[in-house]
Amino acid sequence: MTDLELLGLFGDGSVDPWNIRSLIAQYEGLHGNSFGCADAAVTEERLRAAGLSSSGVLPLQREVETPDGTATARFQAIHLERALTPEGLVHAACHLTPELIHQPRYLRHANGATHLESVLLVVGDGDLAATVHRYARILDVMPVADGPRQVLRLALGRMEIVPVSGFAEVLPGEDVPALPYMAGQTVAVTDLAAARTLVEGNGFTTRDLPGGGFFVGAAQARGAALAFREVRL
Repeated sequence: MTDLELLGLFGDGSVDPWNIRSLIAQYEGLHGNSFGCADAAVTEERLRAAGLSSSGVLPLQREVETPDGTATARFQAIHLERALTPEGLVHAACHLTPELIHQPRYLRHANGATHLESVLLVVGDGDLAATVHRYARILDVMPVADGPRQVLRLALGRMEIVPVSGFAEVLPGEDVPALPYMAGQTVAVTDLAAARTLVEGNGFTTRDLPGGGFFVGAAQARGAALAFREVRL
């Protein structure tokens, strides 16, 4: 997990290539995850064998600006079956030209952010076991309990899943507009105090995060809480 992507509908919204209309009708906020992979063909074969995807490997590309002019960034993606991911869009993606996306000029941030450390998914208590099992198959990792959360650790960052009954322990004071709900994301920073000073200086209210760090509530962060933790790589 390294970045955030904004998706939206233009004009009257009649063109909806990502089929996100039904998702954004539920609540404003996060509606998907795109996980990295080193080999799209191997990942697609594993997901297809598990009955999670039938998209095949999809070639994608877009033009990006570089200090030397315009270049074409290329990717490969595998889409998971939407019927199996009621929380939103879930993809696996392989960057074929990462140097065009991860340009040094885009990797320096005033808040000291280094990467996206985690994404938090809230589910009904009765759906917890099945959801955790599904993500364990999607990511090919074993879940580990961390308080009320089930954590799936990745090469960089982690996916966290929590039952709604335990949500208040993770993000106290936050509401749950629907289930399943992608409730928040955590950004890793190099200096927590400096990040908090910058965030509060820009007019946002912050609250202490259980276990260390701080967060901005969903009401001020476009529908999904935004947390900050100091993480050393």
